[in-house]
Amino acid sequence: MKVDLPVGDTGATIGHSEGPARAYVTMMLDNQLCGVPVLAVRDVLAGQTIARIPLAPPEVAGNLNLRGRIVTAVDLRARLRLPPRPGETTPMSVVTELGSELYALQVDQVSEVVAVDADSIQENPQTLPAIWADHSTGVTRVGEQLMVMLDVERLLSLDAETSV
Repeated sequence: MKVDLPVGDTGATIGHSEGPARAYVTMMLDNQLCGVPVLAVRDVLAGQTIARIPLAPPEVAGNLNLRGRIVTAVDLRARLRLPPRPGETTPMSVVTELGSELYALQVDQVSEVVAVDADSIQENPQTLPAIWADHSTGVTRVGEQLMVMLDVERLLSLDAETSV
């Protein structure tokens, strides 16, 4: 099932990669607000059947079929060393492309698209766990919450040094 995202009322223009605001798709991971650049997102999916891959790293949840293409599903909870998702909770997938391959970033919930003023983006705070800092480009405030801005390329780098 494909999900349409509402655009948050932030007062900024969304749709241009230049200018004072950048658009982010917001999502939740273990009660932490996160965001990825909207230009990196191809689809948002809910309720997908994931086929497990034997001997895959723990953060690789498996594969899913998206309109005839095989997509590798990456569990961001495992990737960021969070506790496993409660059994009754079905993850949502944020589909992104790196190179010519599609990847589904599994998250707890996908919320909305928000515009973030470039001036409001701050470096990762010292208190941010190292695994999160390694996979993010900074933080910003969205309403009352701190949003960790995730770096899709770093999240998908499953080499031995950054693997769980």
